[in-house]
Amino acid sequence: MTVVKKDFIALSDVLTQLLDGKETELLSQSAFQDFLQQAQDENPWFVQEHIRYALSQITSVLTESNLKKWLSVYPEISKQKPAKTVALIMAGNIPLVGFHDMLSVLISRHNLKAKLSSKDRILPKMIRELLVKINQEYDRKILFTEEQLSGFDAVIATGSNNSANVFKQYFGKYPHIIRQNRNSIAILTGDETPEELQNLGHDIFSYFGLGCRNVSKIFVPEDYPVAELSSYFTDFSHYQHHNKYINNYDYQKAISLMNQTEFIDGNFFLMQERREIASPISVIFYERYTDYRQLKLQLTGIKNQLQVVVSKESSNFGLTQQPQLWDYADGVDTMAFLLNI
Repeated sequence: MTVVKKDFIALSDVLTQLLDGKETELLSQSAFQDFLQQAQDENPWFVQEHIRYALSQITSVLTESNLKKWLSVYPEISKQKPAKTVALIMAGNIPLVGFHDMLSVLISRHNLKAKLSSKDRILPKMIRELLVKINQEYDRKILFTEEQLSGFDAVIATGSNNSANVFKQYFGKYPHIIRQNRNSIAILTGDETPEELQNLGHDIFSYFGLGCRNVSKIFVPEDYPVAELSSYFTDFSHYQHHNKYINNYDYQKAISLMNQTEFIDGNFFLMQERREIASPISVIFYERYTDYRQLKLQLTGIKNQLQVVVSKESSNFGLTQQPQLWDYADGVDTMAFLLNI
């Protein structure tokens, strides 16, 4: 296990150098820039700013102390067991969203057979190339395929609610983790600091709001001045220059005007009072509440629809897109699953 941990610490070191503009023995700056540009060319939502942010989050968690803390709760990881082949069906809504699953499979000493999302094929291939250069063993342990998946012992699949139903039918006979749509919310009390509200902007707008960890809805007290929130989100006003994003904003605004739906216009986003949790790109839903405790009870009834709840109580403003290694998607312990297949 020590060797595997060292491999990922080495990966973090290389990525850190590349992000700092330095040349490395494993990958040149020009090759690194080519990977980033190819990823953006393939998926225009993957702007350089967001790719670099995703890579920086990977480097920040892949430290010796973090890896030790994460793996210390799994004593069985030190036992030598035959490696199984784990099939991954990966999402592509934000850059390298499937990295944690890749890491978990490999650090538990299993072999990885992955079907990449058509929206995120370039960056996982870059990670594979770096790992193979760090340790040649990964050349046989990591397989990316365009074909129908076969020859595996367990499955981790991520997709929409519709695709999740298909996955359950197809993979139900195998040990599996199947994830589907989730959204994140924020609960405001009116006691938040300006810094916390600015950080909430990062929870909402990072990656254009495309991640399941992005806040799509805000709960506010009855008398909360919702329109004033706009002034805290100006760090993301440059989104109005991104064609795909602003086209969504223009479309949602036009639909709201035609349907005479009330909204607050933040110039690059809309806020609408709605009961639904999941909001369209460029739109933030909000809902007023009268009793904080009652709201929390209400939310327990839909906890299987929620990924993250941001609140002053949790002290996690600005951290939704900075999960630690032990912050598992959907609250399902991936490592425990992998160590018991």
